[in-house]
Amino acid sequence: MADPYIKSLHIIFIVTWFAGLFYIVRLFVYQTEALAKPEPERTILAKQLNLMANRLWYIITWPSAVITLILGGTMIAQFPEMLKLPFMHIKLTFVFLLYVYHFYCHRIYKQLQNGIAKYSSTQLRIINEGATLILISVVFIIVLKNQFDWIKGTLGFILVTVALMIAIKIYKRIREKKNS
Repeated sequence: MADPYIKSLHIIFIVTWFAGLFYIVRLFVYQTEALAKPEPERTILAKQLNLMANRLWYIITWPSAVITLILGGTMIAQFPEMLKLPFMHIKLTFVFLLYVYHFYCHRIYKQLQNGIAKYSSTQLRIINEGATLILISVVFIIVLKNQFDWIKGTLGFILVTVALMIAIKIYKRIREKKNS
């Protein structure tokens, strides 16, 4: 068993990291929509949203990602036998994907800070669900551990993904009707 203090801090920083990842992409949506506004609204919104994104990204999200990695690495260093557990390999694969997602968000962050919107707000809403899918996967893998059923896990992942995509399409239609 991992040191309970390190494990507790690890969980706390996972939560703050995910909070940052969830909110930063929402800010990306707002930044993208602000860039389509007429002046002076565009400049006013862009300035405020860029400030909010900057603070969130560098004060909460990045430090949480780094501290999560350090604490997770510390637990593995203290108990390397954890790497012999099959579910840990699956979990660590999803953790790796989460860091890939984080760096992808960083790229979008840099673009938007420079006033470049390469994605529509709908595309960003879809991108926003990446962290959700990883979170759901990791929680089920950690809770179920060796009882994890690949078939049920894969089907569950697909069903959740489809449900999220349907929800995004429905939300888009509602927004379009409301705006017209």
